[in-house]
Amino acid sequence: MAKTFGWRCDVALAAAVLLACVGCGRGAPVAGPQADGAAATALRATLAEASEGGGGSAAAVSTGTGWATLKGTFTFLGSPAAPKELVVDKDTEVCSRGGMKLYERSLIVDDATKGLANVVVFLRKSTRVKTEASPDQVLFDQKNCEFLTPVFAARVGQPVSVKNSDPIGHNTNISGTSFNQLIPAGDSTIFTSGRETGLPVSVTCNIHPWMKAYAVFREDGYVAVSANNGSFTIPDLPAGEPLEFQVWHERATGRSGALSLDQPELKWNAKGRFKLTLTEGEVRDLGTLEVPVDAIGG
Repeated sequence: MAKTFGWRCDVALAAAVLLACVGCGRGAPVAGPQADGAAATALRATLAEASEGGGGSAAAVSTGTGWATLKGTFTFLGSPAAPKELVVDKDTEVCSRGGMKLYERSLIVDDATKGLANVVVFLRKSTRVKTEASPDQVLFDQKNCEFLTPVFAARVGQPVSVKNSDPIGHNTNISGTSFNQLIPAGDSTIFTSGRETGLPVSVTCNIHPWMKAYAVFREDGYVAVSANNGSFTIPDLPAGEPLEFQVWHERATGRSGALSLDQPELKWNAKGRFKLTLTEGEVRDLGTLEVPVDAIGG
């Protein structure tokens, strides 16, 4: 046992002597740890990417102050084709009353202004939120066997009044949630989303399969759906820091409905995202955002 111990001591002593001699003949050793410039540069790049939503694990750091507003108007370039008539083959005494016809509504363009409705714009990630409380409830009604709002947005925790204004029952099924409920004639119920959706999710009626709409739920409420004239507004956005927005439309030809436009100054990419920084108190108007036919499958 003593022999083994002595051998280990000899090895340790030899290692210590070798370490002490490292650098001999190369000048005096420099005290303290040495900086690795390449590693530091790589680390800074990784942190910067993460703060811009590049998929890193570091949390985004809020550097701005105050609040600002973003607005704009989507217009459709070209003449949309006539909408297709839907096949209504159930409860026709209500759904086709008086010879009424229903048409698909995936592309709604204002005749006078060419405004494109139902474009969803939302902030992908927020570092600050001005208003923490959820606003008043959203009304989501169904009448004449169709959802009256083809696309709607709500904040996580905001109550949505799911109403049935028809004299027959409807089933409302919100994809990606546990809400799949029968709404009796003339009745209503409240749905509250417990988590946000990455992109809009479909809303259907299992009883009347031609009925379809979309819903988007966001934690911070920084989301808008363009009106019939194509306009949208998102108020109270964090100012003084980089923001990245997602743009979606049901008919957009990008992956999962991503709407990509030729807007290099906004760094608008094929994923339907653009970036900008707002100044405190600014109302940034993006003006007219022209949507070509090939971007919307029109």
